[in-house]
Amino acid sequence: MGKNMSRRFIYFLPLIFLPIFAHGNDGPAGGDFSTAAGAEREAFQHIVWEKTAQNLWDKVRTGRSLTRQTWVISPSLETNIAGLGPTYNRPSCISCHPANGRGQPPATPDEAMHSMLVRLSIPGTDAHGGPKHEPHYGDQLNEFGVPGVPGEGEAFLQWQTRSERLADGKEVELRWPTIGFRHLAFGPLHDKLLTSARVAPPIFGLGLLEAVPEADIVAIAQAQKAANNGIAGIPNQVWDAGRKRQALGRFGWKANQPTTRQQIAGALAGDMGVTSDIMPEPNCPPAQTACAAVKAKVGERHPEITTADLDAMTLYHFVLAVPDARQQDDPGVRAGKTLFNAIGCATCHQPTLKTGAFPRLPALANQTIHPYTDLLLHDMGPELADGRPDYRANGQQWRTPPLWGIGLTQKVNGHSNFLHDGRARNALEAILWHGGEGKNAREAVRNMSAEEREALLAFLDAL
Repeated sequence: MGKNMSRRFIYFLPLIFLPIFAHGNDGPAGGDFSTAAGAEREAFQHIVWEKTAQNLWDKVRTGRSLTRQTWVISPSLETNIAGLGPTYNRPSCISCHPANGRGQPPATPDEAMHSMLVRLSIPGTDAHGGPKHEPHYGDQLNEFGVPGVPGEGEAFLQWQTRSERLADGKEVELRWPTIGFRHLAFGPLHDKLLTSARVAPPIFGLGLLEAVPEADIVAIAQAQKAANNGIAGIPNQVWDAGRKRQALGRFGWKANQPTTRQQIAGALAGDMGVTSDIMPEPNCPPAQTACAAVKAKVGERHPEITTADLDAMTLYHFVLAVPDARQQDDPGVRAGKTLFNAIGCATCHQPTLKTGAFPRLPALANQTIHPYTDLLLHDMGPELADGRPDYRANGQQWRTPPLWGIGLTQKVNGHSNFLHDGRARNALEAILWHGGEGKNAREAVRNMSAEEREALLAFLDAL
């Protein structure tokens, strides 16, 4: 490996390293909010009890229960989990985030989207600069309806493939989906429909990412722009419904949610039809009269999840531990880490960030963490584009996804599907889909020797 690797280092070094935020992984991945529990099924479900004030433990348990519970149709004796629908995709959070982990796409057109959804919009923006909803179906297709309410219809995927040849002759099959619709209950979709298929991401580490100071994220964007090397992420600016103002976006595939609390409220509303103090209006477009009639029933509670329960769910997400990196002393993993930095991956997948003050859970403050993200939007090229703008994100831009824990996806979730629509079936396929600002890193991987490529993949598998 030595001679070949050295030549590549000399060639690629000009592409990398920004003047702020060290590229290292010295210390636990989530700081004090890490777990050393290794490769096992529960790796994403550990709670950091020792850093959580004892007077909050009951609240954490409530949040965990609500995240795991199946929501039921109103009216019900189980009032704290009543309010499913009128239309919905799945009845629980863990239906899409199994074991707090990552969803996957259906393999065939006949398979249901168990942990995936399809966003809908039309050209233009809403009152706050976000996507403009499809007039008859809203911003998300909901397959199911409660009794008396028709489901909106079904989305399905059809897969196409092509073969990519690497420099050493290795052949890699890449696949990508096209979205189709059937059984639409309220007429044809808009003739200028924009869609985006999205798999559910893991839900650990959100509090730590929320606690990273906005100024630090903006500084990373400024440093990338100043480096003038073709990589220049931008922060999304989105509507913060709780504070009634624009704010930095951090969560979601296009960084379209500003806080963990709003991310959860958005999933409750969009995926399960459960209203909250942040999103109090039911998702009933004008054409869906049966939907509106159910929501108007006398005696139903609105919003359907209380402020206290939404706060409890948020706290549970805050105290979920980040699985620590593994095998860091392995020579192959160390070599892969060096390659990761040398070919420029660490410019967007920033290894090290630091949290600032965080009054909502002070224990999250002043943590050095290793999430491998800059929380910025990057142009990933036309092949990975969904063509659907989302606030400042255009159709080719995606938020840099955190890489912490990706090596445990197979163990926890039984698959290794990555990217926003799950098209990549492993980390190598995900890399080969990188275009736009990721093109140079992709080509570097394409030109690696088999030994170098295996080292890089071993490093990613150890995160």
